[in-house]
Amino acid sequence: MRLILPAVVIALAGSAPSALAQGEEGAVPIEQAPYHLPVFTNEYVTVLKIEIPPQRDTGFHTHRRDSVSVNIEPADNVSQDLGSPKVVPSQRAERGRAQFTPYGRQPPRSHKNTNVGTTPFHNVSFIFTSPAPLGVTPSSRAAVPAYASIMDNERVRGWRLVLEPGQSAAAVTQQAPGLRVVVSGGEIVEVVPGQPDRAMQLRTGEFYWQDPGVPRAVRNRGSTRVELVEFELK
Repeated sequence: MRLILPAVVIALAGSAPSALAQGEEGAVPIEQAPYHLPVFTNEYVTVLKIEIPPQRDTGFHTHRRDSVSVNIEPADNVSQDLGSPKVVPSQRAERGRAQFTPYGRQPPRSHKNTNVGTTPFHNVSFIFTSPAPLGVTPSSRAAVPAYASIMDNERVRGWRLVLEPGQSAAAVTQQAPGLRVVVSGGEIVEVVPGQPDRAMQLRTGEFYWQDPGVPRAVRNRGSTRVELVEFELK
């Protein structure tokens, strides 16, 4: 498991498409939109930390590739498509909601979001690098009911793990590369066969890249509820 660090932004800034070129269309790529901070990239995904303060907007930006988003805290937004005067209320950003959007199967969408509420719109999103699935098979986790299925489509499979203080989830073996998003942080211990137990202090809104192949059990050793959302790519 690797904590995703903001230092990767430097590398991304040099490789992102030109904002000037996109300006001819009236919108920038999503990776360059205000309040959309690219914090990690690899051969599979680009991860964005999206945090829009109250009464601020993202400017017009364009979605072209399939993506997954996880809301970190409740917020209220409105959306406006490029070239349209119509402003439409968006679905309320409920804490922990995960959503897959198949932008790759539809024309590029250019719009802007405005936070019209009193709380920050905080979201963790990842954008697929490849336009097609990887051709790998994720785990099912059906034998470990603590992992509740929340998403299963052509690109990704996802689960929610909620552990109250003292609760544990039996070991699962991740079979495909993926991501962990911390919806509610706390203190956990990961148990990997043949290795010493590993304690971790997770903070709300953090996210970690996870490579496949290692079985791991999780125990909440802290005093607060822990909620994680985990994904494996397809």
